[in-house]
Amino acid sequence: MVAAIRPRRDGGFIAGLERGFCLLNDRFAVTETVTLLDCPGRAHERRGLRSPGPVLVRLDDLTPGAGALSLFDPAGGVVEAIAGISCSNALAWTRDGTRGYYVDSLTGRVDVLQLGPDGGIAERRQFVDVTGEGFLDGIAVDLADGVWLALFGSGLLLHFDGRGRRDAEIAVPVRQVTACTFAGPDYSELYITTSRFGLTDPEAPAGAVFRTKPDVGGFAPYAFGG
Repeated sequence: MVAAIRPRRDGGFIAGLERGFCLLNDRFAVTETVTLLDCPGRAHERRGLRSPGPVLVRLDDLTPGAGALSLFDPAGGVVEAIAGISCSNALAWTRDGTRGYYVDSLTGRVDVLQLGPDGGIAERRQFVDVTGEGFLDGIAVDLADGVWLALFGSGLLLHFDGRGRRDAEIAVPVRQVTACTFAGPDYSELYITTSRFGLTDPEAPAGAVFRTKPDVGGFAPYAFGG
């Protein structure tokens, strides 16, 4: 299972798999398996990954508090940064790379992760709480440090400005909105992914990718250094 994918600084991509990472060339052929996660004392539990890149997430069976947010460095080392993680679905950085917006879906919150001088996570604080409005899924950060948040099951993307104020939304004609990302020649377009997984009565376009152009665009994703 491929959980996510990110470009590499020297070309190609890194993909987060169910139990580890692999490196891909520009044609998406696997060139190397990077690492497998080890979780001492939990060998019987199913483990998975979300959000590869300079920071990754490990989760165990969607058990509340059983996972961890870890730093994966270009040399292949994994260092646990935050414990008590439940279900990670998004991690996106501001353009200056100093702050990350992080989603643990079972909490109903988006948190801000502030990096310290050593590149580690120095602070974690609540950005917004949308408990009761849907299952939090993917996010995208725009040029103004605002955040688009996909709400799985609601057919909505919500926008919050850099101070956490909700100021816009996008309605999608399917319920299961999964993620969004900026793309296009100048990263001014927002691409929205959806799913029909598990639906007995899916909408006709369920599973399609949608495109829109918000007032504020985005920027190129950070590349993994390895």
